[in-house]
Order: sequence, then C-alpha cells, then structure tokens
Amino acid sequence: MTATKVPDSNISGDGVREALTLQMQKLDKRTKIRAAVVILLLAFCLLLLPSIVSGYYVIALTQVAVYAILALGLGVLVGRVGLVSLGQAAVLALGAWVAARILFATSLPYPLVLLASGMITMVLGTLVGLPALRMRGLYLALITLMLAGAITTVLATTNFPNGAAGFLGYNSNTITIPAIRRPSIATSDTAFLRYSIVVAILMFLLVVWHLRSKPGRAWAAIRQSEASALAAGINTTRYKLWAFALASFLAGIAGGLLAGADRFLYSYDFQTQDSITLLAVVLMGGVYNIWGAVIAALFMQLLPAILNQIGVSPYWLTVLFGIGALQVLTTAPAGIVDQMPKDLARLGRFIFRQFRRPATSEGGVQ
Repeated sequence: MTATKVPDSNISGDGVREALTLQMQKLDKRTKIRAAVVILLLAFCLLLLPSIVSGYYVIALTQVAVYAILALGLGVLVGRVGLVSLGQAAVLALGAWVAARILFATSLPYPLVLLASGMITMVLGTLVGLPALRMRGLYLALITLMLAGAITTVLATTNFPNGAAGFLGYNSNTITIPAIRRPSIATSDTAFLRYSIVVAILMFLLVVWHLRSKPGRAWAAIRQSEASALAAGINTTRYKLWAFALASFLAGIAGGLLAGADRFLYSYDFQTQDSITLLAVVLMGGVYNIWGAVIAALFMQLLPAILNQIGVSPYWLTVLFGIGALQVLTTAPAGIVDQMPKDLARLGRFIFRQFRRPATSEGGVQ
C-alpha cells in the first residue's frame, strides 16, 4: 500500500508572511493615526485652548491638569496592581503642604520645588503604604481611608504654611498673607495652565515608561494572581511598594502644582471624603487605560465648574458619581474610556444601516 504525498503548497510560509505583513501595516496605520490625534489634541490644549476660554475656565482647566496627575497615580494602584487606595487625596494635601513650605522658605526654582515635593511625598506615602502591604480589597481600602483621615487631621491642626517663619511656617496673627509664588515663566493664570499641562504630559510619559518596562509586567502578574507572581519569582512586596511610591510621587507633583494654582491653601479645602470621590471618578473614567485619568479629572473639576456657573448645585454630583461607579462596576468595568467608543461605533453602524435600507414603494414592493 503506497502512501499518498500531500501537497504542501497550502502550508507555504509565503502566505503567512504576507498576511502578517498586511496586519502589521494595518496596526502601524492605526498607531500613526492615534499618535497624530493625540499630538493634535495636546497641541490644541497647550497652545490654543488657554487663549480662547475665559479666566474662570482657565482656573478650572488648571485644576483638571492637576487632578489628572493625581488620578493617574490612583489608576496605577487600582487598575495595574489591584490595590484599592482611599488615601490619595490626603497624599495630595501632603504634597501641597511640602511644596508650599519649600516655596516660602527658599528661592529654589519651581521645577526643583516640584521634584522635591514629589520625592518627599513619595517617601512619606510609601511609609504610609507599609502597613497595608499584606492587605487587599476592602481591608486595604479601610486602612488607607483611616490613614487619610489621620493625615487630614494633622494638617488641619498644623494648618498650611502662609509665609511665616519656623518649620510649620504658619502664623495665625498674620494680617497680610503672601501668595504662594509661581514660576517666573508662568506667573499669569494662562501661562500657569500651559505649565501645568506640560508637567502633566511628562508625568503621563513617566507612567507609560513604567507600564512598558519590567515594573509594568510585574504589576500585571500581581493583579492577576499574587500567588502565581510569587511562584514565578516576582518580589511582590518590592513591586507593590514601587507602585505606592510612584502614586505618591505623582500626588506630590500634583500637590506642588496645586499650591501654585491656588496661591492660598487652607486645610478645609482637603476633605477625607474627597478620596472616595476620586476613586469613584477614576473607576468611571477607566482604570485600565491612562486616558481614563483625564476623564476622571474632567468629572471631578470641570463638571462642577460648569454646574456652578449655570446655577446647579455641585452636590448633585455625589449622586451622579455614585450611580456612575455602580454602573461601571456592573456593566462596564473598563470605564467610559473603553465603553464609549464601542457604544458610538454601534450607534454609527445602526445609523448607517438605516440610511442604506432601501425605501419601499407605495405598493410595498422594493
């Protein structure tokens, strides 16, 4: 019985290579389009937007840039590592306190003050995160919330620096309180908005670099299964501390920008419940995509400014954010940044089908 030779023309590598080449070209085209869109949006926000909006919205957009950095750090903890933290707003206050004290006490350039604020806050935030390393889920959230309350209480007791001498730099008898200085190249509100956007871009690039390198791969393994990560030889304690350190560093940078944006800082501006609101908007924006941090900042700062201007109480946002967080947890875990493009694509296909449907004649014959 003779064996029949099967032709191998169907399994030739030429067709596979051509298919892979076409696929790579499509991916390269999509990547180029996305990069072009991102560059155009950044150029618009940096060059044109500050000049066309009113002073009211310039201040609101500066807050958006600040809170985008803060939300980015929380997104790293929640979406990339699986650590739920309710203390980031308190770490932001800590960074603002450090930056204000350095700005009043020294004449260091503003970029160095931002870097010092980020580094000091990183150390303090990492120490705060130490007790929570062996906890996850609800227990971690409760521990970080209690630590946030403790930080808020200490700051409310000591108050924010207002230009006085000493370590605290606070004098309750001061009649004229000096404003926190801004960088010499960004003394106006419009210039400081551009300055904040540039700093935010640099922080986003820092996070992208982390996610595409060894820490990002380790965080992904820890999020999937900490036991499996340990079995694979990953030092989970080290990389969880790294995530807390990065999130605290970003919060310190955001706090330094906030000090220059507000010019006057008060303890009642930083409430413990702000950490809960921050987590809600980060979940709504999308914790698995860095652009979710931008959406979260728009929800937390720009939307209240719009409602306040049209005469609607911003307190309604608490209800909205609660409903939004519940909706994300139940139907759209990837957040608005992932769900909205899919919904818009479905809507576009539906409308396209409606226009392409042939019209029927009066007799019902197509």
